[in-house]
Amino acid sequence: MFFILKLPFQILQFIKQIRILLFTTLILISCKEKKKTNNEISINPLLSEWKTPFGMPPFDEISSADYLPALRKAITIHKDEIKIIVENKERATFKNTIEALEISGAVLKKITNVFYAVNAANTDKILRETAKTIGPELAAHFDEITLNSELFKRIESVYNQIHQLDLGKQELFLISETYKNYKSSGVNLKGEQKERLKEINKKITILSNKFETNLLDETNAFELHVSDKKDLGNLSESLIALAASEAKKRGHDSGWSFTLQRPSINPFLEVSPNRAMREKLFKAYTHRGDNDNSNDNKKIISELVALRVEKANLLGYKTWADKVLSNRMAKKSENVFKLMNQMWPSALAMAKKDKNALATMMKKEGIKDKFRGSDWRYYVAKLRAKKYSFNEEDTRPYFEFNNVREGAFKLAYTLFGITFKPIENAQKWHPDQQVFEVLENGKHLGVIYMDFFARESKRGGAWMNEIRMQSNINSFVTPIVTNNFNYPAPTKGQPSLLSFSEAQTLFHEFGHALHGLLSNVKYASMSGTNVPRDFVEFPSQVMENWMSEPQVLATYAKHYKTGEIIPAALIKKMNIANDFDEGFRSVEYMAAAYLDLKWHSLKDTTLQDVRKFEANAMRDIGLINEILPRYRSTYYSHVFSGGYSAGYYSYLWSEVLDADTFNEFKKTGDIFNPELSKKYRAMLAAGGSKSGMDLYKNFLGRKPKIEPLLVKKGFGK
Repeated sequence: MFFILKLPFQILQFIKQIRILLFTTLILISCKEKKKTNNEISINPLLSEWKTPFGMPPFDEISSADYLPALRKAITIHKDEIKIIVENKERATFKNTIEALEISGAVLKKITNVFYAVNAANTDKILRETAKTIGPELAAHFDEITLNSELFKRIESVYNQIHQLDLGKQELFLISETYKNYKSSGVNLKGEQKERLKEINKKITILSNKFETNLLDETNAFELHVSDKKDLGNLSESLIALAASEAKKRGHDSGWSFTLQRPSINPFLEVSPNRAMREKLFKAYTHRGDNDNSNDNKKIISELVALRVEKANLLGYKTWADKVLSNRMAKKSENVFKLMNQMWPSALAMAKKDKNALATMMKKEGIKDKFRGSDWRYYVAKLRAKKYSFNEEDTRPYFEFNNVREGAFKLAYTLFGITFKPIENAQKWHPDQQVFEVLENGKHLGVIYMDFFARESKRGGAWMNEIRMQSNINSFVTPIVTNNFNYPAPTKGQPSLLSFSEAQTLFHEFGHALHGLLSNVKYASMSGTNVPRDFVEFPSQVMENWMSEPQVLATYAKHYKTGEIIPAALIKKMNIANDFDEGFRSVEYMAAAYLDLKWHSLKDTTLQDVRKFEANAMRDIGLINEILPRYRSTYYSHVFSGGYSAGYYSYLWSEVLDADTFNEFKKTGDIFNPELSKKYRAMLAAGGSKSGMDLYKNFLGRKPKIEPLLVKKGFGK
């Protein structure tokens, strides 16, 4: 699964209330201070006005050392903006309090957006140290704002007038959300409790950053070097070339090196006949952060979970999950467990049946040892080849990454009438990036950066950032978004060829990008992907439905050498073969979702033995030994360093929405139905200006149905 990259929790919590549009000119400072500020701005490109096409970041001018002083200066500016709001002698109004709060922090938001995007995708030692240093400072800064009692009095004053105010729906929603978010932040806590909350927030920020640093270091440190080509099995030529390039980069004169990055590990596990090597690589991946070394994450997890419980208790909730879900579509953990429990028995039964078939195949090959998790992908590939005459490597030539990207662009044009134009000589954070202007009927709509290839300076997985969010207070501010992937890089004479699942990832993340690009709201805090976490994956996952339809595949799945469209017979075999392993995919994902909720349903602050807790949690749901949760605790960055704590279930929740939606398109007889496309776009344009359920009901006129997903997954057959 893939996710939108979110800022650390404390930053995210504040940004939900404080979004950007314009740099406020309300700060009343002396001429001397103005001169000093102007000097600082002229020196640091992050603080200056960006005189670039469409206001894109001037990456060529920015050095890693610029971020820390710019962030600190932006914090100071933001403090002055908040001070003006708090000390305003006039009666609190929507304009001088709620909207002023919304547009404050523009400079800080501009810089943090760029910093966290670059730190995730192209980090270095300076950036990592900056993240380590600035994290606690930002947490403390946001605490000063969200826990400011005098500021909250003004917010509450406006909220108490809400039924008498003659305002639009978005303004009223902004008042309600601002009040609710501040109240739930702990602003009403007093004395020692408030100070303890600040300390907890600071510690959570530090621990989350350390978790991610450890994971990146552990992932980059591992190498499996192969010297005998027979151990590569039928690995594609493009991936062999990539492994050879990796070996040379790591100092070997010959051979092939494999890493713990998905484009490297997964193909090897699928094709290598060397069982011992598969086990070594598999174990290295599944034990990241769990090796009792300097990069170990177990202590960090136990402390993080305990701090979250304590914070939830301080804020009046029994568990962290209760706090998180109170503002989601699901509302409470019971509803999440109900959804998962509806599907788990069928998924587990399917996975067990598949495991038996795979183990039988291994036994017939004369291997008497017990079937293991490291054998799963290898025998799935073999069974697909035998039963369905399908080899995934046969499809890679049809999924050259540029062609797949063009397929996503064509789909966006078909559904929404938007086009993508390369921006020549655009400044980038890495040379591999591609940058496009997004247009509608020749009119500028936004900008998208696409960063495709795996490298040591990039975190794992795939994600989307919003560098600038759409807004429209005094003028229309267009969005700037990014898509980030970890695909195999091209090598000399070999392009980057994707697996079908990697191609799915491109369409998935592109769906997030469209959510940001098509936004059309007044306030940035409501724009694009600023929706409930269990709604945010819906617009991305629904794109995966279109991309596998034959008529869509025909627009982009073309052989990189011959230009031949992927044959219909191969599509049919691919779809049938991919359906075979649905039990594994569902169980692997749902096990991780259960694990997340079990961690965050704890009610006391007792430090947990991480290995024991995880083992017990998986035993309770009956997970078989041959399948591990998609993310074991020690490398579960979604929930321990990202924004998905008590929320990883959201992919499944969103799957219900996406299957229901695509079923509605198919029922019309036209998967590009113009009327339905228009309604779908209107929902995307609304961003988070309404609750997730209201957005969906406005779209289809009813609540979502689970039946299309059950049929899609083959459950209950």
